[in-house]
Amino acid sequence: MRFLLLFAIAAIAVGAFVPKLYAPRPHAPTTAAAATAEPAPAGGRTAVIQRSSNGHFQTEVTIDGRRVDVMVDTGASLIALRQRDAMRMGINPPTRDYTANVTTANGVVKAARVELGRVDIGGVTVRDVAAVILPDEALSQNLLGMSFLSKLRWEQKNGRLILEQ
Repeated sequence: MRFLLLFAIAAIAVGAFVPKLYAPRPHAPTTAAAATAEPAPAGGRTAVIQRSSNGHFQTEVTIDGRRVDVMVDTGASLIALRQRDAMRMGINPPTRDYTANVTTANGVVKAARVELGRVDIGGVTVRDVAAVILPDEALSQNLLGMSFLSKLRWEQKNGRLILEQ
């Protein structure tokens, strides 16, 4: 009887404290929130991006193996990267490739068209994605545009952007 009572107390203690050991812990703050990955119905992948305090969906993506912060922009036709960030990722088109006219909030600027081999957010991966590289002064932050989003199912719901592959 005593053994059974001790076993019950031990089980209650384990049940109370073990979940706390495996609970998510806060990470060091970053400039953009990381997307969380979840299994999607029918074996696909889902990434969830929380709306940031400024009302935008900002996250970190991995482009061809390198991480970069982006803001999701459904009004952008393509992924748009600042030249400095593109160079850091090893994407450095020559000056002669800046031939595409791109309309931004700051006016029309010359951009270089590139194709990104792989873009990943929280396990949701799209290959061969069209993008443009813009001079740093033309873009305040990198944009994740429709060249990525159009290859997924996505919806905005309760302050979250849900991307499904």
